[in-house]
Parts: sequence; C-alpha cells; structure tokens
Amino acid sequence: MKNILVPVDFSQPSENALKVAAKLAKKNNAKILSLHVVELAESLFGSGQFNVDNEEIVFFMKLAKKKFEEFLDKDFLKGVDIAHDIEVGSTTFAINDIVEKQNIDLIVMGSQGVSGLEEVMIGSNTEKVVRHSEVPVLVVKNDIKDFDFKKVLFATNFDLKNVKAYNKAKEFADSFDAQMKLVYINMPGNQFYSSDEIRDHMRKFLNEVEIPLNNKNVKIYNDYSIQEGVLNASRYEKFDLIAIPTHGRKGLAHFFNGSIGEDVVNHSDLPVMTFKIQN
Repeated sequence: MKNILVPVDFSQPSENALKVAAKLAKKNNAKILSLHVVELAESLFGSGQFNVDNEEIVFFMKLAKKKFEEFLDKDFLKGVDIAHDIEVGSTTFAINDIVEKQNIDLIVMGSQGVSGLEEVMIGSNTEKVVRHSEVPVLVVKNDIKDFDFKKVLFATNFDLKNVKAYNKAKEFADSFDAQMKLVYINMPGNQFYSSDEIRDHMRKFLNEVEIPLNNKNVKIYNDYSIQEGVLNASRYEKFDLIAIPTHGRKGLAHFFNGSIGEDVVNHSDLPVMTFKIQN
C-alpha cells in the first residue's frame, strides 16, 4: 500500500476519511492524493469534454482550491506526504482515471449514506465508486478515535471467486494483527442450507485459503437478507471492520439484483472495505 486516494467534498465524513488515510499512510510510509471533483450538469456545458476555461468552471475550481488550503491545514496531516488535485466532470470517471494513472492501491472515502427513493434511483457517489473500482475501497462514516482494527468480519458465500478478495483482506487484517472471521449468512427459502450442506460447501474454500473449519475462523448466521445478517453479525460480535467482496454489477443487472457490498456500505456505521471480484 504505497498510494492512497482520498476523494473529498470538504464535508465532515471527508475529514474522517482523511484522518484514517493519514494513519494508514504513516503506518505504511505511503503517499496520499486528495481529490475534489467539481461535478457540473452536462446540460449546462454540453455532453462533450468540459471546457476548463469556462468562467463558471474557473470560478468553482478557484473556490475548490481555496477550500483545499483550509481543509488540508490539519495537525493530523503533519509528516504525511500529501498532494491534492481538482478535476471537473464525473466523480467516478475522475477517480477511475486517477487510480489507473497514479497506480493507486487503496481508495479511502467518507460517506453519509442515502436512503429511501434516493438510494434506489440515484445512490451516492460512494456507492458508485464501490461499484466501479478495481482497487479496494475503504468507506468511513464516523470519526474513528482509536484506529486499531482488532476484529475483522469477512462476509462470504465461500465461492472460490472470493479467494483473491479474502487474501487481500487477510493481508490488511494481518497488518493490524487483527483476527479475521469468515461470516456466512444462511437465509430462508431456496437459499437455505442445512449444517451439513454448508460445511461441505465451505471445505473447498477453506482448503484453498488454508484455514481450519472451527468457530474461531468461521461463523454462520441466520437472517432474512445478507445485508441484515452482516450488519447484525457485526453488531453482535462487536467487529471493528467489515470486509466484503463485490461483483460491481452495472446497468440493469445492478438495478434488479442490487449489490450486497453497496447495501452494506450504505447502511453500516462501521468502516467497510470492499474488494472487487475478478470474474
């Protein structure tokens, strides 16, 4: 972890994310790139490339530059190698572009979450980044006073496609000497498995990642949805961090099927770290 990207909108959740990124940077001797995207409606400036010489855009970019000067003037950033950038256009496009060009290893984002009709029809920028990002995304909502993860929940269905995501999450957990427990959510209806069935399903995955099947490493919870099961498990066992693979569904597939990772990110008060599954 050498390059950390922190998208900011100068809100309190952004500051919370920046604090976490600063601690990670100090721990890993990493660099931080903080990014603010001036999101403007295409209807105002056309559907093509934004003209950065437009008077309105110049005004917003100057305003963002001034806000950055104040926003980055924080004691917790002392001794941290940090730079900032301002882009115009789509937040998700700008983030993906910088991730590729700057060899970003991790995105740390603040989030307030959305609910109701806004969640269904629009979603938040954080959810969109989680959906599209090829690198892990750590989502932070609250100010974490004691940044020292000791118990990590890794939500999984034990599909072998999750092995790489598990290995990345385990590497992150190990950097904090944290215990990571794999959690499976058993649901009613045609998604229900007996104890023998789910154990048989687990064995191939556990053999692949070379960990034994016991209560210290694996826990099965029963609930009505995966999202609620993961959130309830995190509260019941007092985890510090939720790690979850995401498929990054797009378009109609995302609308009809949703994304469990995005749902957990949106509704969890705990930090959530997502890992893109490579199909």
